[in-house]
Amino acid sequence: MGDAALKEVHLPITGMTCAACSSRIEKGLNKLDGVQEATVNLALEKAAIKYNPEVTSVETFEKKIEDLGYAVVSEKAEFELLGMTCAACSGRIEKGLHKLAGVKHAAVNLALETATVEYNPEQVSVQDMIKKVEHLGYQAKVKVDQDQDIENFREKEIEKQKGKFIFSLILSIPLFWSMVGHFEFTSFIFVPDMFMNPWVQLALAAPVQFFIGKQFYVGAYKALKNKSANMDVLVALGTSAAFFYSLYQSILSIGSNAQMVELYYETSAILITLIILGKLFEARAKGRSSEAIKKLMGLQAKTATVLREGEEIEIPLEEVIAGDIIFIKPGEKIPVDGEIIEGQSALDESMLTGESVPVDKKEGDTVIGSTINKNGFLKIKATKVGKDTALSQIIKVVEEAQGSKAPIQRMADKISGIFVPIVVTIAMITFLVWYIWVSPGNFAEALEKLIAVLVIACPCALGLATPTSIMAGSGRAAEYGVLFKGGEHLELTHEITTVVLDKTGTVTHGKPVLTDVIVEGSLEESTFLQLVGSAEKQSEHPLAEAIVKGIKDKGITLLSSEVFEAIPGYGIKAKVDGKDLLIGTRRLMEKYDITVHSAQPGMETLEENGKTAMLVAIDGKYAGIVAVADTVKETSRDAIKRLKKLGLEVVMITGDNKRTAQAIAEEVGIDSAIAEVLPEGKADEVKKLQDQGKKVAMVGDGINDAPALAVADIGMAIGTGTDVAMEAADITLMRGDLNSIADAILMSKKTIRNIKQNLFWAFAYNTLGIPVAALGFLAPWLAGAAMAFSSVSVVLNALRLQRVKIK
Repeated sequence: MGDAALKEVHLPITGMTCAACSSRIEKGLNKLDGVQEATVNLALEKAAIKYNPEVTSVETFEKKIEDLGYAVVSEKAEFELLGMTCAACSGRIEKGLHKLAGVKHAAVNLALETATVEYNPEQVSVQDMIKKVEHLGYQAKVKVDQDQDIENFREKEIEKQKGKFIFSLILSIPLFWSMVGHFEFTSFIFVPDMFMNPWVQLALAAPVQFFIGKQFYVGAYKALKNKSANMDVLVALGTSAAFFYSLYQSILSIGSNAQMVELYYETSAILITLIILGKLFEARAKGRSSEAIKKLMGLQAKTATVLREGEEIEIPLEEVIAGDIIFIKPGEKIPVDGEIIEGQSALDESMLTGESVPVDKKEGDTVIGSTINKNGFLKIKATKVGKDTALSQIIKVVEEAQGSKAPIQRMADKISGIFVPIVVTIAMITFLVWYIWVSPGNFAEALEKLIAVLVIACPCALGLATPTSIMAGSGRAAEYGVLFKGGEHLELTHEITTVVLDKTGTVTHGKPVLTDVIVEGSLEESTFLQLVGSAEKQSEHPLAEAIVKGIKDKGITLLSSEVFEAIPGYGIKAKVDGKDLLIGTRRLMEKYDITVHSAQPGMETLEENGKTAMLVAIDGKYAGIVAVADTVKETSRDAIKRLKKLGLEVVMITGDNKRTAQAIAEEVGIDSAIAEVLPEGKADEVKKLQDQGKKVAMVGDGINDAPALAVADIGMAIGTGTDVAMEAADITLMRGDLNSIADAILMSKKTIRNIKQNLFWAFAYNTLGIPVAALGFLAPWLAGAAMAFSSVSVVLNALRLQRVKIK
């Protein structure tokens, strides 16, 4: 199965309750032919599957997930259709929509001129469906009143759980009241006789057990049918044991003193109530852990004003297509990525780059969707829409990172997979020990201990420990402009010992600027620069561009050159305003026998400061020097200081000569610089460092650094925001600022610390709770409360990462 043929799909899943569920779905999917790798994230409730589409299909995965007792969630979209004339039209649209990958069901109503489509948003978008309908010769518009909120399904689930909890609580309170009345120290509490009646207790407990608790029975049945066990099995076993033993005692009590019978109806009812409450808290907290994605999605504009058939109309963002002309007023958000075709303005790009200073934009410049137009009117041409925009790419990277697994999680998954059978065995042993030795013949007491063990041991917290931290950590990092491509990279980053920095575009701006002008002779500087700029104007060399831009910025108008010739490796020869000019290296001057002895000291000083100096001769005589340099980013020095403070070794790598490299390294405080390295040699230099046992992070601009980024333990690409998901890198640093490296490492350290805390608490609850319950120190209802609290505390601890400040 070649990698080239592989596809990846994400499926939202409902019905999972604990880590045993997610690992069961994972195992089931991985057994399918054509599946290279499947991972299931419990906190995100998603499966990510890499597969060969020639061997298997998404429909096969959905069927497998349903066979295992879960369901794949789909979204619904409603469209208004225009242009249909008969049943053949509606049939054609229906067929066309069904052919789209990710569309589960499409129904077209000819009379109402509407279409309802059930689809997987991970595979197909509303825009794809509109395009398909248009391709078939009709028009489709999203129904305006439709709420396209992705959280809809989760909200409904939370509301359902809330209703169940309230119903369960109302029935459980009288049972709890009767239980409290049993204790000697609470004998002063008045309990109505009615609440002590076994049949009243049965009437209160049965709806909780079989209506509210139905989800546990269904889950347990599906798990056992698939030869595995999960949290539902433990809950169903524990509560059923309490309920049916109480029912048996109730039947025996007929005709005798019913009030004296030992009943455990309250145990089963209160347990189910507490577990439902725990699930409710957990669902709410899990919803908060994807806050980062919601924030990013909230940045998107909802509508766009476009020019269609000569008219300005406002349309939903989904309907914008590449090539549309869009009008943007001051204060409005740019809806999609595009190019300015008219107007100029300052744009607030802070959501993308973290730079608070607005960026000036003019005709021909590119703009990025979701940035804010501050003051001028703009007309742009849409170049990237929908899934292709920079923001959509960022959202995709963050979602994938949140859905991926960190190596540390695989260990937790393995443990939770074998946990339930072990717990059931311990519970049975506990029952026998109490029934035979500790309290011989006392079935009720032994049963109570069995229930407590079963309930305290539910491994929910274990399954949530890692994914919730990864979600919160990667989401918070994204707010700081650090995009981790996956959980494994988030985990590995904290082990980095050495940071290798590419010079151009990473430590420096990557754009040369005119820095020095030395004029010799009687010529005025402005005249000298006018001649130099006019000559260099024809050249396409980046250094020539820097000189021309620097001269224009001084307000000097340039002339046309009468003659121009580029001499590769030497410089240029030109004729401007009747004067012959030579601009270039020492070798160029030697070639034309021009004496430049007086220029030597100045030239060496400039070169020692990391600048590129070019000699200028006018009419056969040396006339001066112009120097350009790639300037260091303002933040580089402080960022390197931060990295050193973290105990990291910092190395700079460049293709420049040693003198220039050393000058830049000294300026920013780097101790070690490797110079004169060709782009293909960078990867070898990284390997050399790795051979010394160092964990290396390579930081580059991702163009000529791709091999080195791929070889390094962690590759960090400095992203400019237009092409964020750089393929070779494990982390994209959205802000062109080296401080982001320290941010990434600190975020990784904090996330790993958080995961370890979560795993410790999850294991502690279970490993301490089981012996405490087995020894009889924990009433079943208390065990239920502790179990619910363990899940909630783990999720809340993970959510602390969302408030982390890393500077």
